[in-house]
Amino acid sequence: MPGTIHDHRFMSLALSLGRRGLGNTWPNPAVGAVVVHFDGEPAIIGRGWTQPGGRPHAEAEALRRAGAAARGATLYVTLEPCSHYGKTPPCAGAIIAAGIARVVSAIEDPNPVAAHGHILLRAHGIGVDVGVGAAEARRDHAGHIRRVCDHRPHVFLKLAVSADGKAGLAGRRPAAITGETLRARVHLMRAMNDAILTGIGTVFADDPLLTCRLPGMAARSPVRVVLDSGLRLPATSALVGSARETPVWVMAGTDAPAEAEAALAAHGVEVFRVPASPSSARGDAAGLGGRLDLRAVLRLLASGGITRLMVEGGPIVTASFLAADLVDAAALLRGPAVIGPDGIDALEGMPLAVLTASPQLRPRHIEQVGADTIETFERA
Repeated sequence: MPGTIHDHRFMSLALSLGRRGLGNTWPNPAVGAVVVHFDGEPAIIGRGWTQPGGRPHAEAEALRRAGAAARGATLYVTLEPCSHYGKTPPCAGAIIAAGIARVVSAIEDPNPVAAHGHILLRAHGIGVDVGVGAAEARRDHAGHIRRVCDHRPHVFLKLAVSADGKAGLAGRRPAAITGETLRARVHLMRAMNDAILTGIGTVFADDPLLTCRLPGMAARSPVRVVLDSGLRLPATSALVGSARETPVWVMAGTDAPAEAEAALAAHGVEVFRVPASPSSARGDAAGLGGRLDLRAVLRLLASGGITRLMVEGGPIVTASFLAADLVDAAALLRGPAVIGPDGIDALEGMPLAVLTASPQLRPRHIEQVGADTIETFERA
């Protein structure tokens, strides 16, 4: 790995700071930055992370806090500083004006509009090193990278299953599978994503709210997205009832009734029209997730600024995303209870091994949380 011990130490801090903004800075990436003065023992003189809504940027925040002491210092930043004029001046220009002597960036920015910051810094005599903490930065900035490169959000799948691999009771009735501690972890996952997606079947079965209900974190709730090809979302649902506090976006078919759209819009729900899945006419598993083209749904979300999408649906929607190879990371939550053979399988028409033994997803971590376990996977 490149860099000194100090470089790794301060980049680790910058990455930690950047993660404070996950789910809260879209459409901009959640960047972290640290300004350090090396004069004898290193001293941190400024810290920053991307602020809600994406501005101010992390570098500007760290430089503001450092003030005049930034001259001659080193800036650690988790993503290449931007070089273009947007709604705010470029961070590269602010770095030059502050008199920073050296910049340590974790990764380059794949966005051609925002790139070339390193070139500009070097042209002004500033030392630039790239690559310290790169693997972790790519993970933290996966949403930004995926949106720029693939024109869709980074898709994170959350799935809770019983000890015998069931996701619910007979008749598609919900079941409490994990304990309170792990359910609190799920709320934190929601807060770290820009949007959360479910299907109309889950709405009918559970009437979920899909917000972050950790103390003091209601404002960090993601946009709620519902796959609802026929616009059957009830006006009496918890989602519609809270749409003016936390946005609800419904993905509907092109032929869904206009009067249903108008009724939902009256409650503050935004409706988007999406073409049908090419597989829906064949009736296979990938076409059952609302009969909507999932790739078109993701492109639409990306165009609306969503970079990180959490999928928290039922067996049909979950299987649809896996079948379409649209899952970039996953968390499998296992509870100790057995539901029995009459329970609903975790994946519609698929064995759970489609997730756990997928060649596209590699195991990353397993953790015991009370009586439950959580396994995480990421794209290989």
